[in-house]
Amino acid sequence: MTVSVIADKCIGCGLCASMCDKVFEMRDDGKAHIIDDESCDKCDCKDVASSCPTQAIVV
Repeated sequence: MTVSVIADKCIGCGLCASMCDKVFEMRDDGKAHIIDDESCDKCDCKDVASSCPTQAIVV
């Protein structure tokens, strides 16, 4: 599964990183970043994407 973060939409709420810390992390720029999209199979990135308040996560 491929997942990405649209940086312009990300508000840095951290919800994705709290839901799936193996795929997402928050960085110093205040945005979410993908650290290992191959781990997406171990969590449900579709749930994470649908939970994003700004729809910044694309699966």
